[in-house]
Formats: sequence, structure tokens, C-alpha cells
Amino acid sequence: MHTHNACLALGRRLTLLLLLVTSLLLAGQALAQGADTEGELATAVPPVDAEIWRQVKSGENFIDTRHDSTYSLVNPSGETWRQIRNRWVSPFGLIAVGGMAALILVFYLIVGRKDLQEPRSGRKLLRWSTLSRALHWTVATLFVVLALTGLNLLYGKFVFNPLFGDAVWAAMMSGTKLLHNYLGPIFGFLLIVILAKFLKMNIPNKTDWEWFKKGGGMIGKEHVDAQFANGGEKAWFWLLATAGVLVIASGLVMDFPNYGQGRDTMQWANVIHSLGALALTAVSLGHIYIGTIGTEGALEGMTTGYVDETWAKEHHNLWYEEVKDQAVTPDPSTEANQNGQATQPPGTPS
Repeated sequence: MHTHNACLALGRRLTLLLLLVTSLLLAGQALAQGADTEGELATAVPPVDAEIWRQVKSGENFIDTRHDSTYSLVNPSGETWRQIRNRWVSPFGLIAVGGMAALILVFYLIVGRKDLQEPRSGRKLLRWSTLSRALHWTVATLFVVLALTGLNLLYGKFVFNPLFGDAVWAAMMSGTKLLHNYLGPIFGFLLIVILAKFLKMNIPNKTDWEWFKKGGGMIGKEHVDAQFANGGEKAWFWLLATAGVLVIASGLVMDFPNYGQGRDTMQWANVIHSLGALALTAVSLGHIYIGTIGTEGALEGMTTGYVDETWAKEHHNLWYEEVKDQAVTPDPSTEANQNGQATQPPGTPS
């Protein structure tokens, strides 16, 4: 018994001695590391001197920060993007959108609405089918939402953050970004659909050149010929088909950053997207003005589908000559259209 107790006591002493030696060794190592902080830093990161910064600036020194990507320790392209955005993109947007709004206001105050020169006949022509109007208003609504959210992303912090504070501003930006990112691809798909549907009627011809030379009827008193779509409407179509498609493509690059595109690609996509979207927004103000308060009878065509015979003669006389025998009376938007009695005129989009 006595021998067993002696063995236990000896075992406890050896265990305590082992723990004490281990603690001293660990403490010594920690003190050595603490005393040689500069040595540890030199092992983890090479000394940063003037030569290193020269290499960083020139792109010779870099670190791997993403899979299959190498980015500079200090990325000059990020600063380049910031300068382009702040010095060129943002001022361009203010000039383009603000300038267009100001021009439209001055034009409306001086010239006013373009009224019909002859009294309305009361006879109607089908100009836009239900499908065409549904596509137009869906794409138009998405365009307006995307334009407003895009402007908010670019300029909102200068307006709403000082007014409402950080909490409201953060919630507003979160909702803005979600709307813009998720509605963008839907708009892109529907825009391609509407461009394909209306392509045939927007092929340019010499009539459009004459329309532009006469300023759409504002230069001189002579009447300008126009088919189903006049020169201005065709110009808007092709702007959407070029700049609009570019905006869609660049937006998708930013919306889906998981297909291998690097940071530089994303930055240039942002610049292209912003410039194209701002230009489209500015021109769209003119399109909206002409199609609403700027021209008598224009909005009726896209709300009811029908236009007055007089309006067709004055604005699209060549198209009117093709479909004038299809004019109906009384107003088909309330009677014949409901009963299915009004047929679609030749040359009208389905």
C-alpha cells in the first residue's frame, strides 16, 4: 500500500514538472516572437520600399485575390474608373438629361402643343393591336423604373441621403439595387421581342430622309410625307436597337459576375452601361413628350389602339392612303372593338 501511494505521488510530481517545462518553452517562444515583430513581418510580407511601390504602380507586383485572377496590390484601373465616373459620366448625365428636360420645357412654352389642322372626322383607324400596346406599355414601364433607379444609384446619395439620413437612405438604396438588378434582364428580353416585332415597319427609306430635312414638318409650311412610322420614330427604334442592346449586354455583364469576367471588364461595363442608359433616358424624354402632351391625338393610338382619320392624314399620310377604306364609325374603342366587328386594317401591326 505504502509503495502504491509513493508511486502515485511520484507520478504527480513528474506530471507537474512536465507541465512546468512545457509552459516555460511556450512562453519563451511567445516572447521571442514578440521581440522580433519586424522579423516576422519581413517573413510574411517583403519590406515595402520605394522600389516595391514602383513595381506596384507599374503592375509588376501583384497578389492573387480571386480564382484565376491576379490584381495589383494597388489597382490603378480602379482609380481610373472612379475618375471617369466622377469627371465624365456623372456630368454627362446631368447635361444630357437635364438639358433635354430644359429644352422640352422651353419648346413647349414657346411653340406649344401641335394641334390638328383640320377638325376630327370621328372616323377611326386601328393603328395598334392589343398585343402591340401591351408590349409597349410593359417595356415603357420597365424603362421608366430602370431609368429612375439608375439615376438614384448615380445621383441619389447627393439628394436623399442629406434629406432622410443614413437609415432611410440605406433602405432606399437596397430596394433600388434589387429593382434595377432584377428588372433589367426582364426589360432586356422584352426589348428584343419588341424590336423583332416592329423591325419591318422601321426599315429606313428615302421618305425618312425628306422627313428629317424638313424637321418633321417644323421647317417650312409644306406637308411632310410619312409611312406607318415616320423618320423620328424610326430613329428612336434604331437607337433602342443599338444603344439599347449595348446597355442590356453591359448590364448583364454586371448582373452576372460569375462567368469569369474580371474587375477591369466589370468597370468598363459600368461605364458603357451608364453612358448608354443616360443617353437613352435623355432621348426618351423627347419621345414621351411628342407621344403625350406634345402632339394632339398621339396618345390615343397607344391607349385605345385607334387614331382619328384626320390625325392619320396629317401625321402618316402614306399609311393613311393604304388603310383609309378600313376607317370605322362610331368610335370602335367602345362598340365595334368589343363586338369583334372592326377588322384590322392592312399594314397595321398585329
